Amino acid sequence: MTNKTILAIDNGTQSVRAILFDLQGNIVAKAQVHFESYFSAHPGWAEHDPEDYWQSLCRACQQLWEQPGADKAAVAGVAVTTQRGTVINVGIDGVPLRPAITWLDQRRTDVAPQVGMWWNLAFRLARVKGTIDYFRGEAEINWIKAHQPDVWARTHKFLLLSGYLNYRLCGRYVDSTGSQVAYLPFDYKRQRWAGPRDWKWQALAITPQMLPELVAPGTVIGKIDDAVAALTGIPAGTPLLAAAADKACEVIGAGCQAPHIGCLSYGTTATINTTSRRYVEVTPFIPPYPAAIPDTYSTEVQIFRGYWMVNWFKEQFGHHERARALEEDVAPEQLFDELVNAVPAGAMGLMLQPYWSPGIRVPGPEAKGAIIGFGDVHTRAHVYRAILEGLAYALREGKERTEKRSGVPITELRVSGGGSQSDAAMQLTADIFGLPTARPHVYETSGLGAAIAAAVGLGLYPDFAAAIAAMTRIGRVFEPIAANRVMYDRLYRQVYRKMYARLQPMYAQIAEITGYPKKP
Repeated sequence: MTNKTILAIDNGTQSVRAILFDLQGNIVAKAQVHFESYFSAHPGWAEHDPEDYWQSLCRACQQLWEQPGADKAAVAGVAVTTQRGTVINVGIDGVPLRPAITWLDQRRTDVAPQVGMWWNLAFRLARVKGTIDYFRGEAEINWIKAHQPDVWARTHKFLLLSGYLNYRLCGRYVDSTGSQVAYLPFDYKRQRWAGPRDWKWQALAITPQMLPELVAPGTVIGKIDDAVAALTGIPAGTPLLAAAADKACEVIGAGCQAPHIGCLSYGTTATINTTSRRYVEVTPFIPPYPAAIPDTYSTEVQIFRGYWMVNWFKEQFGHHERARALEEDVAPEQLFDELVNAVPAGAMGLMLQPYWSPGIRVPGPEAKGAIIGFGDVHTRAHVYRAILEGLAYALREGKERTEKRSGVPITELRVSGGGSQSDAAMQLTADIFGLPTARPHVYETSGLGAAIAAAVGLGLYPDFAAAIAAMTRIGRVFEPIAANRVMYDRLYRQVYRKMYARLQPMYAQIAEITGYPKKP
């Protein structure tokens, strides 16, 4: 058992990574293939060639075997984790019929199936009809049916990216319950496809036969055949196991399996999650997502364009640091940390609300981002620090909503994702939350979470608790700085918490005048 490894394939928004983990959660070898996040044929669209995802996976695996320590004979199993909400239509032959619509896509349709009279009445009484209409308009299923009926007529299966890659690897249309985060007829409470009387079947132009089989994380779903082995280098006969979506895998990869531990993900979408065996709707009528542990839930609050804003800043205003990093052969993050640390906590009064993309209920569809408090002392360094602080404020608000709805105080934090590699971001997070904030022992927590699911499914550990205990541990811990904590607490309570309510009417007026964002 000691020399066995698990191959985790992590298909994110900007790259695919093939990572070998040992049974102590250490990275044995890793290969990464970058690709363009999406192409856009029309404003707001974000699509990707499904074949590029597959070919990138194959290249990453082939490159993996060239790395020191990568022993094919030691691989006990393979599991896939992917970005959420990216959908692919395939025909009867399994070939994609159109580009994948990625989770970044902003198209919507006004042509969608109607729900029945009694459901409509119930939604009106519950004051959620707007949320249901948003769901119908945002669903890629409905857009394709309305605008590309020929494609929809030839669609044999409608898959998430995870289900598509599972199919390419083992030839079966099977996906994990832990990956079902999308506009699909999924019953989040029971973690299975919705029952025949569920309103989602009326709201979505899809039939049960068009969906894959669902299994729990850790289930063996197939084996690598000879043809796939030739393309990827994964040994033929290797078991393929169900994992979960990348955020769900990050949570267990960071060691967060109890509701008092908050898992912050500083990725393209920034999130705060806790793992709970109770079904808790942090935002009423918005369900918790399935966790990577069977029959558990992730009480997620997300900032849709989270650390995308950090990358935006670096691309627009970080040319100096990026050039210096190349000249001095240092990590760019080190120089951006210097930029943050050159500015005092609180960014000298510059406050940012990170709603760069509209929400469903919190924030609402009218939401926009805002920066207030500018003065002649402020530089790009202040703006950069304000971005990091604003994201932490928004996630602290999510923490408090989670605590209120669950009744469980969050007393510890773990941070994963690209932003966790910044010491400055880690420290200000500890200060704003007023909690010890830990970095997991490895950066690749989503891949590690997939490996944990595979290790349990292969019987290498008796259950998820044992696997998480053996394969995860805490790295560096950042303690709050007392003076910063006091100041941040005042800024959060007296300023940040009031920003959205006071700006909301003006956001609605901006949308009415400019037509953006379009009212659902």
